[in-house]
Amino acid sequence: MEDVDCVVAGAGIVGIAVARALALAGREVLVLDAAEGIGTGTSSRNSEVIHAGIYYPKDSLMARFCVQGRRMLYRFCTERGVPFDNCGKLIVATSEAENAMLAGIQARAEANGVEGMRQLSAAEAIAMEPNLQCTAALFSPTTGVIDSHAYMLALQGEAEHAGAMFVFYSPIEGGRVTDAGVELEVGGAEPMRLRAKLFVNSAGLTAPALARSIGGIPRQLIPQEYFAKGNYFTLTGKSPFSRLIYPVPVPGGLGVHLTIDLGGQARFGPDVEWIEPGADGSLDYVVDPARCESFYDAVRRYWPGLKDGALQPGYAGIRPKIVPKGAPGQDFVIQGRQVHGIPSLVNLFGIESPGLTAGIAIAEHVAALVAA
Repeated sequence: MEDVDCVVAGAGIVGIAVARALALAGREVLVLDAAEGIGTGTSSRNSEVIHAGIYYPKDSLMARFCVQGRRMLYRFCTERGVPFDNCGKLIVATSEAENAMLAGIQARAEANGVEGMRQLSAAEAIAMEPNLQCTAALFSPTTGVIDSHAYMLALQGEAEHAGAMFVFYSPIEGGRVTDAGVELEVGGAEPMRLRAKLFVNSAGLTAPALARSIGGIPRQLIPQEYFAKGNYFTLTGKSPFSRLIYPVPVPGGLGVHLTIDLGGQARFGPDVEWIEPGADGSLDYVVDPARCESFYDAVRRYWPGLKDGALQPGYAGIRPKIVPKGAPGQDFVIQGRQVHGIPSLVNLFGIESPGLTAGIAIAEHVAALVAA
């Protein structure tokens, strides 16, 4: 058995950020991922939005780490040359009832520390985005978009420069907690056994399953995983908007919103489709073209100029949910020894959106937890 200082399971945005934070703190870090490279799961299948921190409950981990992480992320991108666009976002109302909801959204955002939120009349919003139809809007100037792959590469480069090592095609198949650390059985072409003084479970969609495979972790602290698929449809032709457009939130989600990538491609989504894994544990990422029918009516409420046939299946991502359909929204769950009593373990559960935005802040929190 080989002894290592730190093992991070999962090379998504948060796992890479945690590896970077630990390596910069002087720890020896090994990152293991079952896939062929960084960010093959949720990290590369999302809207690539830098979120402001608007919708999350006050004092939740999502709110705290989104606002803190967003400020850190803009600074990181500026200093490292990672492509991004601080384009802003309009949250649009399309009825008097929705108009009345904007003040509450603004109040929640300001309670979370979001800067610059501003209510707009319909005329002011349409002056900013002439193709828009609305009755009022809320402008978020700190929302933006990012090249998520370039961001992950920058994080990985800094982690490796600080001494972290990344090993792919290396699934963790089980393990157990001991007094000397967490022993791990690693599969792949060259199976090995490792004992980590610190094990950080940042496996995203499979984090709860991974935790259950390791003996000695209290089962009552491991949440049940659920899978909420989000389908995206891309717009053929030029984007009619230069900013992100979000409808007023609906129960169960943020509605069908329009985002723009750095190449100017407009895309709509994600919707919410609760799915179950296949018999082999696989997850279905195929976008059903028929799902776009519901998109047209939703989008035309704020963009009546959307033409029939203009939406094409894009891609899908899957949110790592730890609450079932119909349950109140979840928060990030970050468990250090203060929660489970195991000095050598940190579990990260339910790190869905705004995980991309919050990644560096989450990583600093993990590094502080294990240093305390």
